[in-house]
Amino acid sequence: MAFQKIEQNMVVSSWKDSFISSLDRRTLEENMEVPQYGCFKDEKSRIIPEGATGNVLENIWAIGGARGWYYGDFLWKVRGYMDKMVGGVGLRRGRTHAHELYAGDALDFWRVLVADKEKKRLLLYAEMKLPGDAWLEFTIVKQEGNQVLKQTATFRPDGIWGRLYWYAVLPLHYFVFNGMVKNVINYNN
Repeated sequence: MAFQKIEQNMVVSSWKDSFISSLDRRTLEENMEVPQYGCFKDEKSRIIPEGATGNVLENIWAIGGARGWYYGDFLWKVRGYMDKMVGGVGLRRGRTHAHELYAGDALDFWRVLVADKEKKRLLLYAEMKLPGDAWLEFTIVKQEGNQVLKQTATFRPDGIWGRLYWYAVLPLHYFVFNGMVKNVINYNN
């Protein structure tokens, strides 16, 4: 019976959903709103082709796990191994369901804070070891008559090490996040 539930993605909870020891509900609630000041941001946006909004939304909800991160999967895996080496969760958690996300779910080394398909918003909080706090947000908004995918990586550094970390990974962000926003729109199941 357990194997049947796993095959049907009906597992109520698993070890993948456990919170890391340095986080608790209070900490997650504090990070529900992405800070606006004292942060570094990497913002990307792309116009979604006419009639493709539903497909893009499904692609956002299928990110991570077996599907990967749409661009630079090798670099995401390297980051996961680096995280594991310093005692973090790494990429080992994957995701609970292949096409659904809910607030509180673990998603690789992220935690889902907001998963609202009606408002077309997915907000992730990094549970990897970092010298600061990180969020990754996907939203679909209407701008000048077009549907636009906005992808925002926000990092709130913790001291000088956090700032050095941001500038060290900035060149990788340029390639990974540009490729990711493009491929989320163009990926066909």
